[in-house]
Amino acid sequence: MAEVVSRDGTRIAYDRTGHGPPLILVGGVFSYRAWPQPRQLAELLSPRFTVVNYDRRGRGESGGHSAAYAVQREIEDIEALIDAVGGSAHAWGLSSGGVLALKAAAAGAAIERLAVYEPPFVLEAGKRVPPDDFVTVLSELAASGREADAARYFFNQVMGMPALMTRAMPLMRGPWRRIMSVSHSAAYEALVIEDNMRGRPLRAQQWEPVTMPTMVISGQKSDALLRAAARALVEVLPNGQLVEMAGQSHNVSMKALAPLLEEFFYSAAG
Repeated sequence: MAEVVSRDGTRIAYDRTGHGPPLILVGGVFSYRAWPQPRQLAELLSPRFTVVNYDRRGRGESGGHSAAYAVQREIEDIEALIDAVGGSAHAWGLSSGGVLALKAAAAGAAIERLAVYEPPFVLEAGKRVPPDDFVTVLSELAASGREADAARYFFNQVMGMPALMTRAMPLMRGPWRRIMSVSHSAAYEALVIEDNMRGRPLRAQQWEPVTMPTMVISGQKSDALLRAAARALVEVLPNGQLVEMAGQSHNVSMKALAPLLEEFFYSAAG
């Protein structure tokens, strides 16, 4: 494990593996570097890239658990990681982590190429729009220590998972234990995604600064809402391309994903 100090003094823990152009992995909701999926993806990509798999602030071995949260602080964390690997890097973000990576790129982070998988935008009124007060509710649940309720609320009310499935999640003991260890971060994730979850079209001006080549990926078996969001995002990106992966859903296979990312990022060197 290595550490980098972000602008506000928070220590961000990360693993650095492989050799080649630097590539930063930005995990989604409840994800941190010890989860099987980011570890597997880092291993698959490390033969051709220097892969940075990190704990987002407030998770795992990174600091920031008790600090006042702001999305800008997470953007600064990515910038600190980029500085640590040489001043520029590629970036990959999964789901809400993709939204964070997009916002870092829009804020001017030195990202050479960017790939995101199914940013969870809700762009049409009536299409599973979360409750108006979902950010406040998640903040209150986290502040009161109701960790299981916060996780279930996020999956059900924000992401649209059926209530029966959320009630059954504790039966998956390993994943549920990992979720519980970072469930307070659901309140942070809500702030990352909330401005594009209100049933309104994307604002082109929000994404105009994302000028680097950007690959937006969706799965052909994913929810129609997520596939529509991916198409809409490509339409407003200055240099975006859409890829739909056959046989994949939101729970994408890292083995299927890795060759696609390798081709996209490594083409920058060609």
